[in-house]
Amino acid sequence: MKNLILFTTVLFITFSSFSQEEKKVKLPSVNLKSLDGTVVNSEDIATEGKVVIINFWATWCKPCIKELIAIGEVYEDWQEEVDFVQYAISIDDANSSSRVAPFVNSKGWECKILLDENSEFKRAMNVVNVPHTFVLDKEGNIVWQHAGYATGDEESLLEVIKKVNNGEDPSAH
Repeated sequence: MKNLILFTTVLFITFSSFSQEEKKVKLPSVNLKSLDGTVVNSEDIATEGKVVIINFWATWCKPCIKELIAIGEVYEDWQEEVDFVQYAISIDDANSSSRVAPFVNSKGWECKILLDENSEFKRAMNVVNVPHTFVLDKEGNIVWQHAGYATGDEESLLEVIKKVNNGEDPSAH
């Protein structure tokens, strides 16, 4: 009887593990603001049917600015290779968020800028420090993330975007 119970348990575990689909992680629902004050729900970021890059940043964060400048310099070239959308989510609080629009305009960044003045989206995404970058697949699933920035990281990001655009696992080498 013990063998039958053991066999049944092993069989059940084996079949249940085959039948479970890999859990897809979607964006949480948090209201953000665009630079013109329009409310944008974070879930709507992933509805364009394209690969999406989300960069958490702040005007006071030097590595964040370096990362966004580096991506900004190659943005048009990347767009020729891969159809993607980039969102830069500022975590500047309500006291300093008025500096975001003039700052972004002075840089000429082509990405979409959203404000997370209360850091609700940052917390919901488990972002501890900025810069922090996420990549979403065309179905809106979070498939890759990276914290920090070092010169050259943008080239690795492009490779991730290409893989995700082709339906490949971004962590596969």
